[in-house]
Amino acid sequence: MSRIGKKPVELPSGVTATVSGQTVEMKGPKGTRTFKATDDVTISVDGNVVTVEPRGKSKRARQQWGMSRTMVANLATGVSEGFKKELELSGVGYRAQMQGNTLKLSLGYSHDVNFEVPEGVTVTAPKPTDVIVEGIDEQQVGQVAANIRAWRKPEPYKGKGIKYKGEYIFRKEGKKK
Repeated sequence: MSRIGKKPVELPSGVTATVSGQTVEMKGPKGTRTFKATDDVTISVDGNVVTVEPRGKSKRARQQWGMSRTMVANLATGVSEGFKKELELSGVGYRAQMQGNTLKLSLGYSHDVNFEVPEGVTVTAPKPTDVIVEGIDEQQVGQVAANIRAWRKPEPYKGKGIKYKGEYIFRKEGKKK
């Protein structure tokens, strides 16, 4: 029995959900998102509560049950509050700034890195060492943050690089004389 799947999803105020077949559509103050569930689950809306039930007792139905409920909950969170990832740049001369729809990163390379921000995600650089990625799609926000971080992952000796805010970098000791 899925512990996550059996919890109903409560819709925040200002969010409406409609189900047509296996497609759930949520509208909220931040926008509209849809999710198409597999045929292994049944999704129903009752007032401001969305429930997900498995069809049958097969292993696949039980797997899809919890995953589908989480996807519906993420839709509700995305259209009401949105998702946010914060990145920190640490290192001498490591800087970030927005120029139109391009994030310009100075990361110690011989050239600046120009990162084109995809549609549906907003990237801001409030300080030269901070980057904030926001959007209504959790997967897209996380992927854009990971793509920015991939330009210079934090290294274990000095901790230089791009890391998530609050991320712990395992530090190594340098060579001994």
